[in-house]
Amino acid sequence: MTTKHFSIVGSAVGLALFLAIALLPSLLYGGYAGVMLAGGIFGTPVRPGFLVSGLIVFGMLMGTVGIGALFTVGGAVVGSAIGTLVSRQPASTKLAKEVTREG
Repeated sequence: MTTKHFSIVGSAVGLALFLAIALLPSLLYGGYAGVMLAGGIFGTPVRPGFLVSGLIVFGMLMGTVGIGALFTVGGAVVGSAIGTLVSRQPASTKLAKEVTREG
């Protein structure tokens, strides 16, 4: 397997972890950010309306997409690092190959 395969597997694992662990908190905090944004634009207390609901849904979507991307990219980085460590050859093997080429 190449390092690319490890990074793809790592990003899939990161996405699965996001769905299992962080989906609901990202929706919750994104919605809270949307309420704060609506309160800043339309004033508090926030009255229900189309634009206010749109801002809250926008906040929820941005929170979910942002944290999902963070988990996916983090998983790809970890997978790529594992792939690099696994594909490394020991120093003695590299030295033996160089000696046979020169000799």
